[in-house]
Amino acid sequence: MHPKKYRSVIFYKTYFEDFFVEQQQNVKDKIIWTIELIEEIKKVPVKYLKHITSTEGLYEIRVQLARDVFRIFCFFDKEKLIVLANGFHKKTQKTPRREISKALKIKKEYESKK
Repeated sequence: MHPKKYRSVIFYKTYFEDFFVEQQQNVKDKIIWTIELIEEIKKVPVKYLKHITSTEGLYEIRVQLARDVFRIFCFFDKEKLIVLANGFHKKTQKTPRREISKALKIKKEYESKK
């Protein structure tokens, strides 16, 4: 029996996939685990899904594996569907502005194609 899903996660084009295929298997496993958690629990802790301040509707999925930190930008489409944009390996305290800009461009492109 499958657990109840509160939301669904989809990829838009290959932006996320391009990042995902480059990762080691243990990182891929943790990313998949985190995405499934986001789909299956009603109230997702900020530890795993957080709104990016000063953006309109952009969120980050937060994945940590030992000392490595990964971020996957995403946004909602009709509150139950999460669209994955780009991902990156976070190496500094602050999220690089160019990664946020890239995610916002992907979000705008997605919304204009709908």
